[in-house]
Amino acid sequence: MIEQRQLLNQKDIQITIERLCQQLIENHGDFKNTVIVGVQPRGTFLSNRIIGKLKQLLNTTDVESGSLDISFYRDDLRRRDEPIVPEVMDMNLSLEGKDVVLIDDVLFTGRSIRSAIDALMAFGRPKSVELLTLIDRRFSRDLPIQPNYVGRTIDAIDSERVIVEWKEVNGKDRILMVKSD
Repeated sequence: MIEQRQLLNQKDIQITIERLCQQLIENHGDFKNTVIVGVQPRGTFLSNRIIGKLKQLLNTTDVESGSLDISFYRDDLRRRDEPIVPEVMDMNLSLEGKDVVLIDDVLFTGRSIRSAIDALMAFGRPKSVELLTLIDRRFSRDLPIQPNYVGRTIDAIDSERVIVEWKEVNGKDRILMVKSD
């Protein structure tokens, strides 16, 4: 039997994104030396929302950004039965000396973020790297990775999954906790 409950609805997600943007502005000001990088595929939906809201709040069209494919940096690359098919990546920029805000939808074990940090280094040596995540599953880390900006912290056991649905893919924005027996 599958149980599911909604953690955040569309309005909750909008409010959370607004709060995260205010925190980013507080720490990065006008974003002249900051690059927003979404981790593909799911982190790019969140990063696009963050970038759109930042442009609105800062009254600018100039927020440098990219999207990062971590396929070949994953530590389970050789363990899969099916080959990994890389995404089309949008990283036509240098990160040399920049402050980078890495964005992903859910922080679970930390392995995807470790892969993303490895992949980032191919684009220059950043001054700093921060992590923004919509959902932090804090009791499930395999690696010592913690976010700088968190939308919501969720305590979930291993049999529970957090599913982020985006309007662009699923027709509506919401976050679900799904538990299966």
